[in-house]
Amino acid sequence: TSLVKRAAKWGHKAVAITDHGVVQALPEACKAAKSAGIKLLCGMEGYLVDDEKYPDFMNMKLKDFPRYHIIFLIRTLAGRKVLYKHISKSNIEYFKNRPLILKSALKEHRDGIIIGSACEQGELYQAILHGKSDEELEKIADFYDYLEIQPNGNNMFMVRNGTVADVEALQEINKKIVAIGEKLQKLSL
Repeated sequence: TSLVKRAAKWGHKAVAITDHGVVQALPEACKAAKSAGIKLLCGMEGYLVDDEKYPDFMNMKLKDFPRYHIIFLIRTLAGRKVLYKHISKSNIEYFKNRPLILKSALKEHRDGIIIGSACEQGELYQAILHGKSDEELEKIADFYDYLEIQPNGNNMFMVRNGTVADVEALQEINKKIVAIGEKLQKLSL
């Protein structure tokens, strides 16, 4: 509630709120947005598993298949229902240490939701860290509606723990994400 009020106080006309793995905070956020006179984009940060690459993931150990963060923003009323169905399935049928959302299911049912590539735990960011080719990166990025970059300060822990060498390495990752997005945008025009 206080974040929504602060955004309104700072003059923002809209703010996006994403809950983590659930959407329990969204009714309270909607109420706060309405009272503050600000538009609210509701969503969720979820956990994606590529069940096409790992079809037997439910019978595998967690360390044997990757899970990625993914961002969902609800665009329409129908999109809210689509997201709720994904959330329900992830908690009932595909819960493995956390609720997992299947990439194949998202490919089939994504109407009314906007899908973002997420933070450094996202599929695209991890692919960059693991040195995937530009062709592979573009294929991964093409699945998403938008590509997320974050301020270097959010990822400074990666410098401290040695995942990347320095701040310049973080900047290069962000530049690569932007370049991939620009290339995909040009290809779609």
